[in-house]
Amino acid sequence: MAGLLSFVHRSWQNAVGAPKAIKAGDAIKVGVLGAANIGPMALFTPARYHPEVIIYAVAARDRKKAEAYAKKHGIPHVFSSYEDLLASPLIEAVYIPLPNGLHLEWALKALQAGKHVLLEKPSVANAAEAALLFHHPLVTAPSAPVLLEAFHYRFHPAWLAFVALLDRPNVAHARASLKVPGKHMGFGAGDIRFNYALSGGALLDLTYTMSVLRGIYGAAPTACTSCEVDTMPSPPGDGLCDYKYDATWTFPNGGTGETHGNLQAGVLESLGDFANAEAVHRPVVVPDAALPGGLEKVRTRRVAYTNYIGPAMWHRIDVEDRFVVRKRGGGEVVREWTAKESKKAYTLRDAGIDRPSEPYWWTYKYMLDEFVNRVRGREGTGAWIEHEDSVEQAKTIDMAYAASRLPLRQTTKFDPASV
Repeated sequence: MAGLLSFVHRSWQNAVGAPKAIKAGDAIKVGVLGAANIGPMALFTPARYHPEVIIYAVAARDRKKAEAYAKKHGIPHVFSSYEDLLASPLIEAVYIPLPNGLHLEWALKALQAGKHVLLEKPSVANAAEAALLFHHPLVTAPSAPVLLEAFHYRFHPAWLAFVALLDRPNVAHARASLKVPGKHMGFGAGDIRFNYALSGGALLDLTYTMSVLRGIYGAAPTACTSCEVDTMPSPPGDGLCDYKYDATWTFPNGGTGETHGNLQAGVLESLGDFANAEAVHRPVVVPDAALPGGLEKVRTRRVAYTNYIGPAMWHRIDVEDRFVVRKRGGGEVVREWTAKESKKAYTLRDAGIDRPSEPYWWTYKYMLDEFVNRVRGREGTGAWIEHEDSVEQAKTIDMAYAASRLPLRQTTKFDPASV
């Protein structure tokens, strides 16, 4: 009952109960490119109680759509085009939740305009585009604006607590899943998620699973050893857009991994395996001064993290350690037992970081904090998505598409040399 009440209280605070912040005089004015459905959850709500962020303007390809969006979400200004918004000297940063195939073009144009960029994942359509964007002089110059790929889950205390429990060099196998009941959420065949021309496909849309796997190992995979996909019928994807994937991987330390994603999962499947991560370790000898000579203690650890996408609602981190006391060098087993523990981390202090936060903060609020810290040149928690991380993520997705025998998502027709 206490857990249910905590969940209800956190959800209420995040939705309506948290006090609106009094905005600082120098608050960052953010412009939004596109009237995307993800905007309220990913930015508008966390900005509501951030004193240094104002959602200032929106632009869409259809001005009437932009005006309706602005009215609905209380955005004070509407621009007639993306270009007009980027030209405004009052806007300091932009949020780009456009279709995947448009990310490279508008990220580069925003950076050229001197705007800091919060870029929805996946950052771009393929690894070639990622290298072009994240190695571009507009990004690498010492005074370059901030560019962040919005893997919001990586900023939450629960993720930080999860990875702190891992012994990355000794991870033997990892698993990550993300299964969404898209049939019940309007993700039909006509959805842009399944439009190949706009870089659609589940491997891109549910790219979190590959990111989680890389985060568990702290390294990029050496290979995608298999990738089985189910594709949407045409139109619009011409059979080229996956809605479901099951992939296997190898990593530099010899470990293996598996990722499972489904944009058309049934409700029960989604409830049972929505957003889960797991790491199983190799047996390792752990010190124990109480043991008599000639004996050693060996630990085999399993760490499972349930609901890495929405941990503010509810999450659970389960640690299971199997111990064996045996004769030194792998001899006869003298004793064995299993220790189990469950952990939760809703605030930074729960994760051992002495910084203020609130249990109702969603992953997006923690991400927005770190984005603002970077823009302002302040020290943060240390959580960040480095540019090379985003490049490696795109390479990983390309590996999966190559193993699936589907084509890589096509490179944009936009000419980067024009920037």
